[in-house]
Amino acid sequence: QVQLVESWGGLVQPGGSLRLSCAASGSIVSIWAMYWYRQTPGKQRELVGTNLEIGPTTYADSVKGRFTISRDNAKNTLYLQMNSLKPDDTAVYYCNYRNSPRSAFASWGQGTQVTVSS
Repeated sequence: QVQLVESWGGLVQPGGSLRLSCAASGSIVSIWAMYWYRQTPGKQRELVGTNLEIGPTTYADSVKGRFTISRDNAKNTLYLQMNSLKPDDTAVYYCNYRNSPRSAFASWGQGTQVTVSS
């Protein structure tokens, strides 16, 4: 069973930066794509970006140009560099992955809270 642990969220002022990490452990056979999602209370989980094993990394329009996804395959760790943060970026951030285009997501982790406020 795969475990996903997100970390390094926190409180930051508008315009600030944070770098989230997501460590994947367990029986990972292969990875086709890794994802960052975010969720605020009462709303559906929103896709922030997709990092394909082979292919481009894509982002939601709301974060394009401000957020960057990267991956360290040797450590099975996914990162989300967030710059120029806005109050609307406040959410719990989650990562996940799929090992093929048709596979289900892994079990969701607990996420990490990001709060952007002055």
